[in-house]
Amino acid sequence: MIILLSPAKTLDLASSFTEIPTEPCFAAEAGRIARAASKLKPAELSALMHISDSLAELNVKRFKTFGKAGTRPAIRTFAGDVYRGFDAASAEPEVIAYAQDHVRILSGLYGLLRPRDAIRPYRLEMGTRWAPRGGGRLVDYWGRKVARALLADLKDEGSGTLLNLASREYYAVVGPFVPKKVAVIAPDFRVRTARGLQFQSFTAKVARGALARFVCDERIDDPAALRDFDRDGWRFDAAGSTPATPLFVRG
Repeated sequence: MIILLSPAKTLDLASSFTEIPTEPCFAAEAGRIARAASKLKPAELSALMHISDSLAELNVKRFKTFGKAGTRPAIRTFAGDVYRGFDAASAEPEVIAYAQDHVRILSGLYGLLRPRDAIRPYRLEMGTRWAPRGGGRLVDYWGRKVARALLADLKDEGSGTLLNLASREYYAVVGPFVPKKVAVIAPDFRVRTARGLQFQSFTAKVARGALARFVCDERIDDPAALRDFDRDGWRFDAAGSTPATPLFVRG
């Protein structure tokens, strides 16, 4: 089973780590994109990604000094809700080693990452309506390249199962190229409230990370075993589930 995650906007650039970083498969491409992005004005980046002027200035500066910045493993750098759920800081080395073989992170700058792949600080979202070499969108720029790499990993891994825990924005880069023979499982997380089952973005993001960690902890290779996920109060709901969309409910 290959687990697909989105990256995070929030970065951890200070915590310690012991893993030896690995080389991203599209490291050279990331450098070319960073050089192209460094030519954008802060106001342009702000408009493209709907971010504040200060954030735009910070990230243009990051692109301009990209080659000089230090690197950290992706799983130790991304620090958003999904990665709080995964909680790499508490993971034993063998769990990170398993994740290296089974977790893939989509990225607007790096295309596709393994957990230990070395990355530099950046912010460039996959939905950005900009791309080097004549414009367009990053989704289109990366689409076939990332899909080929992901499908090669699926072939090497051997299960033919893709656990899609990425957001719609990020899955759009590979979704059109995933053949029907691949079993794509996209869990749904809902919270039980007085108004019925509700989708809560923050809660769902943390749950995606926790499920990814559960798979790595338990070395799960059988999709049926996903039903045993019971962390943080989540329970499998058989009545609301399909094989492609298992439902987990909390509360």
